[in-house]
Amino acid sequence: MRHIRFALALAAAACLTWGLSGCANTRPSSDGAVRSQLSAEIEAALVKIGPVVAPPPTGVLFAPLQQHEPYAGVKVERSQAYGPDARHLLDVFTPVVAGPPRPVLVFVHGGAFTRGDRRTGTSPYYDNIMLWAVANGMVGVNMTYRLAPQHAWPAAQEDIARALAWVRTQVAARGGDPARIVLMGHSAGAAHVAQYVAHSRFHVAPGGGIAGAVMLSGIFDTTTAETNPPLQAYFGQDALRYAEQSALPGMRQTKLPMMLAYAELDPPDFHRQSEQVRQALCQTGRCQPVYKLMGHSHMSEVYSINTADHALTDALKRFVDGLR
Repeated sequence: MRHIRFALALAAAACLTWGLSGCANTRPSSDGAVRSQLSAEIEAALVKIGPVVAPPPTGVLFAPLQQHEPYAGVKVERSQAYGPDARHLLDVFTPVVAGPPRPVLVFVHGGAFTRGDRRTGTSPYYDNIMLWAVANGMVGVNMTYRLAPQHAWPAAQEDIARALAWVRTQVAARGGDPARIVLMGHSAGAAHVAQYVAHSRFHVAPGGGIAGAVMLSGIFDTTTAETNPPLQAYFGQDALRYAEQSALPGMRQTKLPMMLAYAELDPPDFHRQSEQVRQALCQTGRCQPVYKLMGHSHMSEVYSINTADHALTDALKRFVDGLR
């Protein structure tokens, strides 16, 4: 209860800072910009951290706002194996009280292709995304996958396919609707989701076996992405292969509903990559907003999920509801 009261107080402070209408309105402007509901103190701290990928200092800002176990009204099944590798594991979050079948949100974490996990120790991340999913009428599935450089492209796409095959056969018994699976990824996870969507050879069913895909601050075109050690660790050092690995052509062709977003304080390449997808979709006659989360950073956009800030999650809820 102490954390809930703190979150409510934070929301009230944010409303005083930006005005009541700003707290209620999370619809994007014409250019896709969405105003956050961060407190002035947290927003200033994010600006001080800067446009970099900084999990530890960012996590500290949001941890007091998150719930801690045991989670009231939520059943958690940890470390369900979906394949033979030690990292082929997922956690399933469902409501204690059963009801009609729910959409399923499958989350793919980031970590620069070489690290990351669905949860570390007793960290609130990324249980926070699962708790938000359950509170908003979904079943949450949080997956881990194999990492580079030991497991290079397309290992993560093969793992997503394995995980989705597990979800499609197992989630109905847990109150989920296998016909309404939404695949969501952040950072490297968004790149992996885009790769899965774009390359049909990984699909577990026609169209990918999912109802929609959400990609937050991802790398989508390996031919134009900033060349750096993490990218090379997963996609290799032979740039001549990047065109065949790029997700962008397949994203242009797919009819799958997609939602994309990035943060104002993202490193510049994430801005460029997201806008490149937006322009590519517009060229095919499928213009749609790419949400720019104002005040947020690369990590805060996901660490803030399930707090009083709902700039991203309002859009996410509208997207999922639109798939019904």
